[in-house]
Amino acid sequence: MRAADILGVDTLRFIEPSFAELTDSAFTSMLAEFPGDDARLLIDEHEDPLALAFHDSSGWTAGTFLCRKPTAAAIERFENVNGDIYQEERAVWASAVREYYSLLITHEIRPSVEDLNPVRKAILEEVILGVWGRGTGGTCLDFCCGSGVGSQVLRTLGYAPLSCDNDASLLSLGLSTQRLMPEETMCIDATIAAEYLDPVPKGIGIMMGDINSFTQDLWQQLATELFALTDETLITVGKQAEADRIRTWGEAMERTVEVRENPHDPTYDRWVCMSRRS
Repeated sequence: MRAADILGVDTLRFIEPSFAELTDSAFTSMLAEFPGDDARLLIDEHEDPLALAFHDSSGWTAGTFLCRKPTAAAIERFENVNGDIYQEERAVWASAVREYYSLLITHEIRPSVEDLNPVRKAILEEVILGVWGRGTGGTCLDFCCGSGVGSQVLRTLGYAPLSCDNDASLLSLGLSTQRLMPEETMCIDATIAAEYLDPVPKGIGIMMGDINSFTQDLWQQLATELFALTDETLITVGKQAEADRIRTWGEAMERTVEVRENPHDPTYDRWVCMSRRS
């Protein structure tokens, strides 16, 4: 569902230029001073504010509180305009916001060159089926999703992907090929993903690497963020030494970690690391 439809308007633009900037409180201050002749406040199922929109001569402009809190000044600005209150489930609004920014990516960012080896989809299906079996609609985070083959496989197997990466050109490719869906996708820095996401039951990190002495600090940040956000985690890497690092990082967070070799993929997903909270 479009964000504009939820707020009952024909068109809507967000005051935040990108999804990654939804955490920036400066935009809340801008809302508190926004000129307008009408306003709409969106609340969730618990009556907590989700968004605030103002109308002026250029149309409707909204700011969203998915990743930050509103201020008393922003709410007072709404009350001064004597606007209307709308209500929607937080999950529905979050999906609409992801869709809005994903469609911006498809319109503004040129897709990267196709990077998918055609055989990887079947290999990943076998890996995920072997670890978790088929899903029943539960959310699974596709961390550092790239152009989205992991998300495509999760969807095929009955999971609801939630996909994130910081490379907009790869996301644009995934969206253009429909491996990624707009309502499921976020362009964010995954090292701080917890600022945008609540924990979910499962998560995957497909083809994490190249993990070496020069890059291990970054990959450790990414792996530990993924572990923190998921109860069960599946990570694939190309080398045993990389899998050993993943095991060490998981165990340092008091998680159980099992590593197995996947002989069906000699390159990308050769080593499979399965982890869960202890």
